[in-house]
Amino acid sequence: MPELSLEIWAFVVGVTLFAGFVKGAVGFAMPLIMVSGMTAVLDPRLAVAAIVLPIVLSNGLQTFRKGLGPAVEAIRDSWRYVVSVCIAIAIFAQFVPHIDPQAFYLILGIPVVLISLVQLLGVRFTIAPENRWWVEWIAGILSGVLGGLAGTWGPTTVLYLMAIDMPKVRQIVVQGVIYGAGSVTLFFAHIASGVLNPGTAPFSALMILPALLGMWVGFRVQDRLDQQVFRRVVLSVLIVAGLNLVRRGLFG
Repeated sequence: MPELSLEIWAFVVGVTLFAGFVKGAVGFAMPLIMVSGMTAVLDPRLAVAAIVLPIVLSNGLQTFRKGLGPAVEAIRDSWRYVVSVCIAIAIFAQFVPHIDPQAFYLILGIPVVLISLVQLLGVRFTIAPENRWWVEWIAGILSGVLGGLAGTWGPTTVLYLMAIDMPKVRQIVVQGVIYGAGSVTLFFAHIASGVLNPGTAPFSALMILPALLGMWVGFRVQDRLDQQVFRRVVLSVLIVAGLNLVRRGLFG
């Protein structure tokens, strides 16, 4: 277990609570918020380890919240994306222990800023049905690379699902399946990489409770929130956090 001051413990628990709330309310961004927030006070590799167990459980809840049938149907519909995400996560997670912390800040910060900015500006990509089969492989690999290196593949997944014009209700189930399969892969990949070990696993386990508590609150207010306004606020926060990570990667 890392030795942290009371103030740092309070900060990382608060970040995890907020990340869980956003996950429950809009369906994604929990690992992105946790990693970008925690790296303000923790080593990046410890921040990545911290997200592993909370995202496995939270994504399991999201996957099966609507029942087993919709989850199985979602797997049949998006199996190429799921397979490519998992393969890329398994491969690229092995590089995490060997990345210099400043380089890690850039690897995380630049995609956070670019992807959040694209979503905030409302840029829409359109994928024709006849092209979906091959774009699905490419988009899945790109998401898996980000997932393996930085523990987050949600924003690129959301952009892809929007590009194929998937209905919002179905998007939540498909996101849950993709995130669930990816998070289980990330769990085993980081056991292999050594990022999740007897020293860091208890720390990750302690983040489960605030993550699920925040998610429970997010589920309860999901239908009452103005989703578009809330989404813009979250994306704006992520852009600021991402720019700070880029600054730290460039200037230390």
